[in-house]
This record gives sequence, structure tokens and C-alpha cells, in this order.
Amino acid sequence: MKKTATLLLISLLISTFTMAQDSIKNWTHAFSAGLNFSQAAFSDNWTGGGVNSLAFSTFANGKANYATQKKITWDNEFQLAYGILQNQGQEDRKSVDKIFVDSRLGYKIAAKWNLFASINFSSQFKDGFKYEKVSGVETTTYVSNFMSPGYLTSSLGIEYKPVDYFWFRFGTGTLRQTFVLDKNLYKTVPNNYGVDTGQIVKNEIALQLVASFDRDIAKNMNLKARAMALAPYNNFGKITSQLDVTLRAKVNKFINVSISGLLLNDIDQAPDVQYSQGFSLGIMYMFTEFK
Repeated sequence: MKKTATLLLISLLISTFTMAQDSIKNWTHAFSAGLNFSQAAFSDNWTGGGVNSLAFSTFANGKANYATQKKITWDNEFQLAYGILQNQGQEDRKSVDKIFVDSRLGYKIAAKWNLFASINFSSQFKDGFKYEKVSGVETTTYVSNFMSPGYLTSSLGIEYKPVDYFWFRFGTGTLRQTFVLDKNLYKTVPNNYGVDTGQIVKNEIALQLVASFDRDIAKNMNLKARAMALAPYNNFGKITSQLDVTLRAKVNKFINVSISGLLLNDIDQAPDVQYSQGFSLGIMYMFTEFK
């Protein structure tokens, strides 16, 4: 029995390796990484006002997509970013902190339609703080950390993909899991990102809509946008939505300029819409590109 099982395992490994070798040509991939840096300094007698500052951020983005003639596709993407801002007289502060991973398995049922199963994860690398001034004195409040919160979303549904650079997903069966691994976070964030105090995860079954656009809109200029809306079935009026937009232009082979913006509406995080915006000039290198 053991000999038969061993032979089956060896056969499976050989078959898997052979299929992997044969399918390399079915993969397309891209990976880019970069570093952005800014600095400002003023003399002690500078009359125009200002404060010495130093800031840097780094990022890495990647894609790996697989497609066969048998109607099967597997699309994978990750986005990582982290940055620090140092103003004279203040402690270091984060300017950006992002972890995002998305994977989707699709099966073509028509020319522009696919059935899909997807999973994505988002969180941050380090602890985060809220800065406020009380009676002229700046206070620091701990509000977040890695996996506090963290979001894991699994979805099943149908996808419309009329062109390579745009798709729309309709996830009728979506499990949204919110994690808060720091059980003491409720002391500074009373709503605990929607997770019950003493628990580390909240599960929600929901309807999810996601749209993505990623295309070069001019020579050396790329526009990337992703919109998401999620409505739990047990509270359909409590919609969580997010819009990410990044416009990146290559000045030359290594220098790039980017403008990014984010709109977030999540009542478990804040009662009002949140937004962030960034502009950066720095070094970017594209290691591999889609053909």
C-alpha cells in the first residue's frame, strides 16, 4: 500500500513539474519597484517661514497572470508601499503604509464573461497614530497596527471583461472578514473597527462590486483605478466603498512622477468619508513588462 502511494506521489510530482514547464509560456508578468525622496531645509534667520523636513517612501508592485486555451485564467496582483516623514521638532510619522494582495481564478463562459473565485487581503506594515493638538499641546493616540485592522475578502460571482485593461466583478457570494489581532485596541479606538471587544474577527456575508481600469493613456503615462462597494446582506444599507486612483508618468528610464488619491467610506472606521492624496517624484525601475 505504501509503495503504491509513493509511486502515485512521485507520478503526481512529475506530472505537475511537466505541466509547469509546458505552461511557462502561458504566463505574463510585470514587476516594478521604486524610491521617492524629498527634503527641505531653512536657515535660522529665514523670514518666509518653514520647517526642515525629510521624507522618503518606497513601493513595489507586481502582477502575474496565467491564461490557457481551455478558458481558464488566474490573475494575481500585489501592491506594497511604505513611507516616513520627518519634520524638525516632531517624531517620525508615516506618510504611506499599504499591503494589498489580490488573486482571481476565472473560467470563460462567453466572449466577455467569466465565472470567478477571488480572494484579496489588505492591511498595513506598522503601528499607526492619530495626532491632535489639545490646548496647544500635540497628543499622540495609537489607532492601528498590522492586522489591526486587516481585511480578508473571498468572493464568488461573475466577471465582465470586454478589454484587457478593464474588468467588472459582481460577487454575489462574498465573505468579508475584518481582523483586529490587538485585543487592547478598543481602549483607543472604541468601535474596534466593527469587531466585538474581546474578539479578533468579524465575519460578514455580502454583495460586492469591483471595477478596475489599468491602461497607458499616453506615451509613458499610466492610469490605474480600482473601485469597490460592499453591502452586507444582514444590513444592506451599510455600504463600504473605496476608490483608489494613481496616475504615474515616466520622465525617463528611471525617474517617475506619480499622483495618487484614495476615497474611503467605511462607517466601522469613521462616520465621514476619508480621503488621502499624494504627489511624489522619485526612482522607479520596471524589471519586467507585459508584452
